[in-house]
Amino acid sequence: MLVYAKNHFWVPLFVCFVLFLAPTRSIAQQLSSIQGQVVDKASGEPLPGAAVYWEGNAEKGTVTDAEGRFSIAQPDPEGALVIRFLGFQSISRPIKKGSKTEGLQFFLSPEEWMLEEVVVSERSQDYNVASTEMGKNVISGQELKRIPALFGEVDLLRGIQLLPGVTTAGEGTTGLFVRGGSADQNLVQIDGAPIYNPSHFFGFFSVFNPDALSDVALYKGNIPAQYGGRVSSLVDISLREGNTNKLQGEGGIGSISSRLTVDGPLFSENASFVVSGRRTYADVFLPLSPNEDVRDNQLYFYDLSGKLMWRNGPKNKFTFSTYYGSDFLGLNGQFGLGWNNWINSFNWDRQLNERNYLDVTAYYSRYGYLISLRDEENGFDWSNHFSETGLKTSWTLIPGEKSEVKAGVHGQLYHFARVDLQGTPESGIEPLDSNPRTGFQFNLFLAGKTEITPRLSVEGGLRWGNYQQIGNGVNYLYDNNDPGGTGLVTDTLEYRLGERMQQYQGWEPRFGARYRIGEGTSIKGGFNRNYQYIQVASNNSAGLPIDRWVPAGRYILPIRGDQVSAGVFQNLNDNRWEVSLEAYYRDFRNIVDLKQGATVLFTDNIETELLTGNGWSYGLEFLLRKNVGKTSGWLSYTWSRVFREIPGINGGRPYPPRFDRPHDLSLVLSHQLSERLSFSGTFIYTTGIAVTFPAGSYLVDNQRVPLYSDQRNSDRFPDYHRLDLSVTLKNKDKGRWWQGSWNFSVYNAYGRKNPFSYDFRTIYNDDISFEPGPGESANSARPGVVMTYLFGILPSVTYNFKF
Repeated sequence: MLVYAKNHFWVPLFVCFVLFLAPTRSIAQQLSSIQGQVVDKASGEPLPGAAVYWEGNAEKGTVTDAEGRFSIAQPDPEGALVIRFLGFQSISRPIKKGSKTEGLQFFLSPEEWMLEEVVVSERSQDYNVASTEMGKNVISGQELKRIPALFGEVDLLRGIQLLPGVTTAGEGTTGLFVRGGSADQNLVQIDGAPIYNPSHFFGFFSVFNPDALSDVALYKGNIPAQYGGRVSSLVDISLREGNTNKLQGEGGIGSISSRLTVDGPLFSENASFVVSGRRTYADVFLPLSPNEDVRDNQLYFYDLSGKLMWRNGPKNKFTFSTYYGSDFLGLNGQFGLGWNNWINSFNWDRQLNERNYLDVTAYYSRYGYLISLRDEENGFDWSNHFSETGLKTSWTLIPGEKSEVKAGVHGQLYHFARVDLQGTPESGIEPLDSNPRTGFQFNLFLAGKTEITPRLSVEGGLRWGNYQQIGNGVNYLYDNNDPGGTGLVTDTLEYRLGERMQQYQGWEPRFGARYRIGEGTSIKGGFNRNYQYIQVASNNSAGLPIDRWVPAGRYILPIRGDQVSAGVFQNLNDNRWEVSLEAYYRDFRNIVDLKQGATVLFTDNIETELLTGNGWSYGLEFLLRKNVGKTSGWLSYTWSRVFREIPGINGGRPYPPRFDRPHDLSLVLSHQLSERLSFSGTFIYTTGIAVTFPAGSYLVDNQRVPLYSDQRNSDRFPDYHRLDLSVTLKNKDKGRWWQGSWNFSVYNAYGRKNPFSYDFRTIYNDDISFEPGPGESANSARPGVVMTYLFGILPSVTYNFKF
């Protein structure tokens, strides 16, 4: 069966053709061009988004790419090249005829006199207005550290949740639901390698140590053509490179965990390393509890990451990144749940000549999880893992100052291992005889952008993906060819190693345009199509570590997501303020959901437990952001709706998923009170999550049981709101090698009791904690509702240090 994109994808191809023709005249008039890289002098890291232009001609300049590289035409008369970057001292370097024009490096030093300012954005000042990108937000690692934290743990994903268009499934979770997409529809990657469960501690914390991060970019729309595999969003995370000049480190000691990061040169100034680690220590104190039940529990998570960088001359750069994280929860020796991520990524950047760049990335990502239950009748040990291995090569051509073309190939191999289910000796559970699943995906992509006129810029892209489920494995045949019917297996087809079992392919066009109305205002629009060939089979929209990923196959179709978006962008007060208003509509096809009472952990016939349907979402996003000054931050508001329509659920009528939250407001503020003292705060208000409350109750063996209607998520929790506050006090700088600071945070400052769950049950003796037992009688009994909330006022303190 083929899945084919019916839209007219000739539009982006035409745009790419224009890209080659548009700069032809200007190239002919140029004598040569200057190629170089802009670098932070203190740390040795590249500076993306730095402005580069010839003195007296700032309007026709350029900006550096993600690696700090740039190419700018050299004018006929000699001149001085000016380089500017927010928070750094600008430099001007004369360029003479006949001098070196390739492999130049420009080192910028931080501006000491700007210490009282809080720099939010590491990009050119008018980037949001001048670029064709929309639906994109960038947060630096330093900015994340200023946001008040839960338990003193700075969290990347919780910071992303404060941006417009991003919602959560409830209190304490780090799952991202972007513009109506579910959590598994986000591509979260570290230095180009995907991570399948980016959370610790059941979603309360993300797996990313903020000290090891360079920055994070969130793409909610107009995802570049070189990325694919998910229909909702891209979260592109970069680990920072080590300092090439000196050994240094930083870390923190918090309420529940501590962290340490060390980096520096490796053998020479052309190589560096970064090593980072973090661990909780709740399990260290549990054995000290006087409660025997608590002493026998286990609860911990830890993560380790590292990055090596080596420059072989001015044209070659190699990096290797690795990450390992593990979680485990054990309850009184009776129940255990654990999961881990292991990721490796190798990258080679090569400058072929003054206008051509080559980028090669190879990666391996593995996710494993296990469940253990000790019970006389139903005890078992269950474990599983899956992995993705990939190789991507992209070639970039910069034909002129205002144009760029990118093309490449991306291969991916998915392997879903057999389920290992073993019953304990005393239980009657039989081992599960499951089959492995393997998928191979091959992708080609072509993208480009150009400035047709000073007012009009366009970008276009086309991605083609071919996915095959391959052996060894089996396909089950069902009665009437319908696995969702009786589920009766009529035959089994076996496939040899590498033999094709099922194939899908699809075209993924992307297009965007920007038109500048004035100096500080622009309007943008775009279309984006994506296919997703693996997804989570779960009836818990909040996301759990044991959610089972399943690949597309004979009965499970790939998801298709189409998005149309448009927006207005404006900068005010000399680019100190950014204002944007974006609208979008998104359509989903072939989304899966589980049947009522379905289970996917103990079966090899997953398709018999699934239902398939469609969905759609739409919304309006507003963002007001202040970039520089003693006070900085942003105000975001999102109005949105999300619906699913799946036969067999809600009577076949549309229904909102749990994360449909029509109103979502976030306010983030940071203020530098003095050189040593700073303050930050966040306020969040959202509509309550969509849920299904009982329509009534009935008695079974004198026990009152809730009665639910067939309407899905027709009720809501109360509206959610919370205020978090944080104060950071730096120790006096006396010129010592050690610098420390104290961070005091209050989570939920005014003690709002936001509901986590509602329990509909019988209340005895007007006491929600009383349960009748042997020798105990109940004087009264009535139906009631018990609300559980997770956090009241929660203070925390963290000591951060640098050396």
